[in-house]
Amino acid sequence: MTTDVSSARADSQAPGHPGRVPKYYRIKQRLLQMTDERTPGAPMPAERLLAVEFRTSRTTVRKALQELVSEGRLDRIQGKGTFVARPKVYRTLQLTSYTEDMRAQGLNPASQVLDIGYIAADAELAALLEVEPADRVLRIERLRLAGGEPMAIEATHLSARRFPHLRRNLTRYTSLYTTLAEVYGVRPTEADETIETSPATPREAGLLATDVGLPMLLLSRHSRDETGRPVEWVRSVYRGSRYKFTATLTRPAP
Repeated sequence: MTTDVSSARADSQAPGHPGRVPKYYRIKQRLLQMTDERTPGAPMPAERLLAVEFRTSRTTVRKALQELVSEGRLDRIQGKGTFVARPKVYRTLQLTSYTEDMRAQGLNPASQVLDIGYIAADAELAALLEVEPADRVLRIERLRLAGGEPMAIEATHLSARRFPHLRRNLTRYTSLYTTLAEVYGVRPTEADETIETSPATPREAGLLATDVGLPMLLLSRHSRDETGRPVEWVRSVYRGSRYKFTATLTRPAP
């Protein structure tokens, strides 16, 4: 006997009545049709114009737009408007640098240093870097860009005791990993990485040209060298609407 799944689903709803479709959801479907008719990166009409066209309130239009932004169908750029989403930039879950990932996709990576300086390690950071509490840690916060577009905010923490004069040595090389390898003979070979979601704070939204509260991808990476010693602890915030992560999974040996 052949089972028609779609028919089975329809029959399961036959005794009752379809749920009421909210007005914003109907607007959302019409907005999806509009995105299909536009090329990636094309601007969408302003909220007020959409409200007039759909004969509804701007609040209803805004809710529909926000859902499409959260789903990655639209991209909202602060101060510029809402645009049809372009294909997401991807990053493989392996121990590569941001520069390597962007160049592998034909994009021009760049970094803007937001802050660099020494901080005192609290108990958690001291444990991660295997230093004493209150030891000096170099914190490097950078805005990561691809093709001139802000993609992520990255804060890297390294032991000042293990990497003396690192702040000065960074001026000689374009990459942190290159500096660690060339000056200190250290190369990260393994890392633990976690991925969570977090709403954009006002500062993050401003730096990443998006709206406060939109979903961000929050990454934490704890890297070690070939001897198992900690190299760095990194906290990164990526624009959820522009980024996706891929991984190759293997079944563990029995």
